[in-house]
Amino acid sequence: MSDSTSKTTHYQALILGAGPGGYPCGIRLGQLGVKTLVVEKQHFGGVCLNVGCIPSKALITAAKRLHEIRDAGVMGLVVQGDVTVDMAKMQAWKSGITGKLNNGIRGLLKGNGVDVVDGYGTLTGANEVTVALSEGGTATYTADHIVIATGSRPIEIPGFSYADAPILDSTKALALDEVPEHLVVVGGGYIGLEMGGMFAKLGAKVTVVEATDGLLPGFDTDAVKLVQRTLKKSGVEILLETKAKGWEKAKQGITVTVETKDGLKEIAASHVLVTVGRFPNTEEIGLDAAGVAKDGRFVKVDGQRRTTVPHIFAVGDVACQPMLAHKATYEGELVAEVIAGHNRTYDARTVPSVVFTDPEIAVAGLMEHEARAKGEVLVGKVPYGAIGRALTTNETDGFYKVVVDKDSKQVLGVTICGAHASDLISEAALAVELFAEALDIGLTIHPHPTFGEGLMEAAKAALGEAVHILNKK
Repeated sequence: MSDSTSKTTHYQALILGAGPGGYPCGIRLGQLGVKTLVVEKQHFGGVCLNVGCIPSKALITAAKRLHEIRDAGVMGLVVQGDVTVDMAKMQAWKSGITGKLNNGIRGLLKGNGVDVVDGYGTLTGANEVTVALSEGGTATYTADHIVIATGSRPIEIPGFSYADAPILDSTKALALDEVPEHLVVVGGGYIGLEMGGMFAKLGAKVTVVEATDGLLPGFDTDAVKLVQRTLKKSGVEILLETKAKGWEKAKQGITVTVETKDGLKEIAASHVLVTVGRFPNTEEIGLDAAGVAKDGRFVKVDGQRRTTVPHIFAVGDVACQPMLAHKATYEGELVAEVIAGHNRTYDARTVPSVVFTDPEIAVAGLMEHEARAKGEVLVGKVPYGAIGRALTTNETDGFYKVVVDKDSKQVLGVTICGAHASDLISEAALAVELFAEALDIGLTIHPHPTFGEGLMEAAKAALGEAVHILNKK
């Protein structure tokens, strides 16, 4: 049922989608006094909150905690018997988190004076949206400004339809009420490795099938090697330069056919998880009716995220790469301020990225190979094993890497691979945004003992001034 009790049909701003781009846009518009309507067909908080980022990280954390408990003997913590997994209880815990956040978003929109309508909105003109209401019937609204924030969906590959029970997209995989016996993961990108690693920790046999010659294409090779080594230690089988061709039912489970360099191979499995990327939801939302042009599959936008129709904007996964929730939020708030008359453009120097594998990978700015392709650099690399706090938590696999311009000593980028990398990368992102030099990090007093000290040490190491490792001659 729609939350809005207003009979208003004209708004200053109308937002299609209440995901991580749409709902912050709505909240910011409300704060700025712009009369706004948000239209959402299913999930307030979008894929990220309901069937993506948040639920996956909840399950990943649970799986990691299980692994830590089983390895606690080295600390003198002895567990009598094995720790069991209650998948139904874990799913209930996960759903409680998403439900709480979902309701919180509705409350924040309402608290900021924003109207919401549950339904599927379609552009039927440059200033008009028709909504197929979830409660039945339709409603038509007009607006001075329209924001397209309709998100994205998993790509489906030939021969693997998500309509078939054993074939999983990320949404179906996150709702499983039992641990798969043997999960074949198609795609060695971050989603596949996050979820494959999680299920392996929970007890599943996992096989990763990747068409290219390496996992996590484009990421720092040192980080990829460490993640790959950890996956293999967890029993995950990795098949590179291999393509998934099809599947069929077997007496027990299914048989998945893959094409390797040496020919076809059959894998007995219980489920297939397809994680080969996502498509922006730009079809069937009325772009043509509104005169909005596309750039490939994306909506064509400028630096203010205006489309080819200036009073219509697009943010998040429909706008452009990278397809990340935090980038969508930045764009949503930017667009809200533009609509309210502020002079803003997209000027972020970096969009940090995080991979919640074991160990985690987090990146801000340029990675080493990207920076070296642009010019001469200095690189400071410090292992987690040199950091006291890492030793006290038994989390010593990993490294901090700071890449610095050789002449200006400006921080070009940071890669952290290890425990809590996702929490540590924000300082690095700030350094890149502020055009900081290595010594700006190195001369900032970091509390001891903490994981944050590793970034300070790596910044000093780039200049040959580290004190907890031997500096390169």
